Amino acid sequence: MDQDMVLRARVKLLSAGRRVVRGVEGLTIYRLLSRVEPEVYGSKLAYVLVEASASPLVRELPEQRLALLEEAVAVATALDPVNPFRAKVLARALDARRRELDGRPGM
Repeated sequence: MDQDMVLRARVKLLSAGRRVVRGVEGLTIYRLLSRVEPEVYGSKLAYVLVEASASPLVRELPEQRLALLEEAVAVATALDPVNPFRAKVLARALDARRRELDGRPGM
């Protein structure tokens, strides 16, 4: 893992001034940092992935929406069961994926 990339991601995260960085920037940051510290950043990655699946950028791209939701489910499932955010983000990801598969996208 490139430590400079990790450091830049952490600086962006700290300078954002928000609890959760959203959008493409958030996806980039949390995907990188969750590889380094999955229990710390995995729940935020799952949250942002579900949010991104409802983005106008993928509104007409059902395969990409489903891929984002599958990734969110995988990330949330991989969290330790004692992680205090696991149940909430996993339920959110599973529900969003179920709605997508049922043909009712959105949050």
